Amino acid sequence: MEKPDQLRELFRLQKALNERIGVRTDGMSEADQTKWILNYCRAMTQEIAELTDSVPWKWWAKYQKFDAQNARVEVVDLFHFLISLAQVLGLSADDVFAAYIKKNEVNFKRQESGYTVKDESDNQHI
Repeated sequence: MEKPDQLRELFRLQKALNERIGVRTDGMSEADQTKWILNYCRAMTQEIAELTDSVPWKWWAKYQKFDAQNARVEVVDLFHFLISLAQVLGLSADDVFAAYIKKNEVNFKRQESGYTVKDESDNQHI
């Protein structure tokens, strides 16, 4: 049996979960898109905070320990919300892959040139 495309499978699973929760991204109005973009951004902010709390970042506190298992879970939670956000914006797994490749090329070019000036015009083709 052929192994499924992993990114497409994540998008498929997330769509099914979102629909089970009652969030349908197909044909979403602009008002609903705005609402869900904000919801997912807020959720990701909280997941980032939970990821941060998995790492002993309080230099003044000696009781903290690095919780690698929880950190991994928080990263996966971020993927759930990030894929949901992509879907609200109408992006498929293929769209995300193509945009990632283009943006990665831009980032490499920026590093090669020294990235001394912020100029977002190099993102217009993505």
